Amino acid sequence: MINTDYYKLLIATVFLAMSGLSAAQENPDDQADVWSAIEDQWGAEEKGDKKWVERLLSDDFSGWPKNSPAPRSKASTRMWDRLRDDQGDTVAHELYPLAIVVNGDVAIAHYSYSSAFKDKDDNIEISNGRYTDVLIRTEDGWKFIAWHGGDDE
Repeated sequence: MINTDYYKLLIATVFLAMSGLSAAQENPDDQADVWSAIEDQWGAEEKGDKKWVERLLSDDFSGWPKNSPAPRSKASTRMWDRLRDDQGDTVAHELYPLAIVVNGDVAIAHYSYSSAFKDKDDNIEISNGRYTDVLIRTEDGWKFIAWHGGDDE
């Protein structure tokens, strides 16, 4: 079932953020905290932390990687992450922040990345891509509620 109120809020937030109307409300500490959450997610994957999905994704998360035919829920993201972990490991990554907008308890971050994945046969694949992440402020800190992106091919 699609929660249309959620999507209306998300679209309105993106529109406000992109129009620059929220710039006066930004707090540099919030931006740093949002970026820290993004780095935490990538670092957790590289360290083999199997619990990052539970810790960093909101319960109503809906992310759409470029290699997926449809958005993925938290449960779906957990399943696909476990499959990827069975295939090999992320051994290095570098993130390049492009823009972070914080409006109240919602943040939108755009960034690009380089990542190295080592498969079970010790082959290393380097990928480059970009993401747009949407995070919400919770009592436990910033959590991902949505993202879209992936490898540039």
